[in-house]
Amino acid sequence: MRSKLPNTGTTIFTVMSRMAQEYGAINLSQGFPDFDCPQPLRERVSHYLNDRRNQYPPMTGIPELRQQIAIKVRDYYGFAADMDQEVTVTSGATEALFDAIQATVAPGDEVIVFDPAYDSYEPAVTLAGGRTVHIPLQLPDFSIDWSQVKDRLSPRTRLIIINTPHNPSGAVMSREDMDTLATLTRDRDILVLSDEVYEHMVFDGGIHESVLRHPELRERSFAVFSFGKTYHATGWKLAYCVTPPALTTEFRKVHQFVTFTSPSFIQYALADFMRDCPEHARELPLFYQEKRDTFVQLMTGSRFQLTPSRGTYFQLVDYGNISRLPDAEFANWLTREVGVAAIPLSPFYEKAPESTLIRFCFCKDDSTLQAATKLLRAL
Repeated sequence: MRSKLPNTGTTIFTVMSRMAQEYGAINLSQGFPDFDCPQPLRERVSHYLNDRRNQYPPMTGIPELRQQIAIKVRDYYGFAADMDQEVTVTSGATEALFDAIQATVAPGDEVIVFDPAYDSYEPAVTLAGGRTVHIPLQLPDFSIDWSQVKDRLSPRTRLIIINTPHNPSGAVMSREDMDTLATLTRDRDILVLSDEVYEHMVFDGGIHESVLRHPELRERSFAVFSFGKTYHATGWKLAYCVTPPALTTEFRKVHQFVTFTSPSFIQYALADFMRDCPEHARELPLFYQEKRDTFVQLMTGSRFQLTPSRGTYFQLVDYGNISRLPDAEFANWLTREVGVAAIPLSPFYEKAPESTLIRFCFCKDDSTLQAATKLLRAL
C-alpha cells in the first residue's frame, strides 16, 4: 500500500526504551520519571474514580480544570485567559501539537521548525499536506539564528514552531528572542505554535518566556502545556492548549475528532490538586535543578564533557573523548555493552551535523542516577 509517511519510522524514544528493556540497561533515554506522582494527587484520582466520575466529560475539558488553568496562566504569565473560549484540555501535548497543525496548515503551506526538532512536528505537517522548513539551531548553545529565519520566510510560510525550554538540548529562549519573533511575523499571515511542556523546568534563576507573556505574540499563538511533565504523570497523557478564540474554534474542530475528550476522573483530580497544592509547580524548578546538579556532580571524573542544562530534565553530554562512533551507533553500544540507555541527537535533524552529543534524562531517583553514572564513569 502507499504510505502517507514514507520517511517516518518508529520514534527513537520507543527504539531506545525497547533496547533498554531488552538488554536490562538503566533507561536514561525516554523522558519519564521513575518516581511516582504526588500522593495527594493519587488520592484524588482514586476518590473520583470511585465517585461515579467515569463518563464522558465535556469535549473542551471539565470547567473546574479549565478554571484552574486560567488562574495558573494569569498568575504565571499575567494573561487573563477565557476558560471557555481560550483553554482546551487534550490527551497529551502531542495531540495538542497535532490539532494545532491540522487546524492551520493547508496543502502547500510551509512550517518552520528548528533542528534538532521534536520528532512529532514534521509528520503532523506532512499529514496536513504542508512542507517542513528546517533551520538548524546554532552550536554550541542551540540558539536561534534569526537572520536565517528572516531569509527563509516566504509567502507560503504559515506556521513557526518553537520549543522552550528545548528538547533535546535544554536551551531556553529569551525575551529578546520573543521580541524578534514578533517583529518577523508582524503584519504577516504567520502563526506561532509554542511547545512549552517543560515550562516549570528553567534553572539558575531564569524565567520561562511563554508566548503568553508577550501581548503581541499571544494574539497569534497556540501555547501548549503538559500536566504529565509538571505532575510526574506522563502516562496519563493530559495536556492543554491556550490560544485566542478564533484559533480555539479551529483547534476544537480537529480535537473533537481526534480524541474528543480525556479521562474524566483524572481531570477532576488535577483540578483539585492545582487549587489545593499550587506550591508543587512553584517548587518544580528547584526540584529539577537539584536533580540536574546531582547528575552533573556524579558525572565528575568521567570522560564525558558537559555544560549544565539550562532547562528541561535533559542533559546533553559529549562523548568525543571516548569514541568517534556516530551518535546513534554510540547510543546503541552504550545500551548493549555498558548498560545505560541514552538518546542520540541525529534523529531530530533533517541533516545532522557531525557531533558526539547524546541526551540523558535526569528525572530519576537519585539511586538510579548513582547506578547509571557509576557505569558511565568507568568508561
